[in-house]
Amino acid sequence: MTELAAHEFWQEVHNPGTFRSDGDFSFYYVAELDDGRQLRLPVRVLADGQHALASLIINQASFKVLDLLAQSLAEKLKSFEVEVVAGLPTLGLTLAAAVAQKLGHSRYVPLGTSRKFWYRDDLSVALSSITTPSQQKRLYIDPRMLPLLEGQRVALIDDVISSGTSIISGLQLFAGCGIEPVAIGAAMLQSRRWCGALDAAGSQWRERIVGVFSTPMLEMTETGTWRRPAD
Repeated sequence: MTELAAHEFWQEVHNPGTFRSDGDFSFYYVAELDDGRQLRLPVRVLADGQHALASLIINQASFKVLDLLAQSLAEKLKSFEVEVVAGLPTLGLTLAAAVAQKLGHSRYVPLGTSRKFWYRDDLSVALSSITTPSQQKRLYIDPRMLPLLEGQRVALIDDVISSGTSIISGLQLFAGCGIEPVAIGAAMLQSRRWCGALDAAGSQWRERIVGVFSTPMLEMTETGTWRRPAD
């Protein structure tokens, strides 16, 4: 398995069977879409040194990859009859805008972490992220955007659902506004750590989660490679 330069990830969609998707992985994980096409994702080692995750940074992906993931997610969301797409910052905004276009919408609603002077504190919640755990942020909705969401069938979009913390913040923000999304979408469902958090937030959320593809928690082998855990 040849190591890739950092800027080479997320740039190509490969035909089915181009790379082995079973066995051990060294520098990258091979993720498969529903039709068998493949993406190579870098392996990110966790703090314990014994586990790792496949990574997706969608705003660094090629337009071709972004277009494919947005189209795939839009197709999976059609059955929810989504009327408005809302995006979680920061990386979820890139995907949410593209998905809204694929659904034929003229716009989407971006949530934000930068407080504008006309924002209201009662329209915000604390936001934590697994990739920036030391940063204290708040998630805001522009009060001018509320009329676009109220009474509509809303999909809440992030790029990756990992621990579920960002999604929970989005749901809490919407709950304070009297909004309950009909669907929660992401390009990648990263391991299953998010399941407990979403279940604790409400039994209805698990069945509303939609992902283009899923990746597992990886375990280090005795030879220093990475392997899916045994079922």
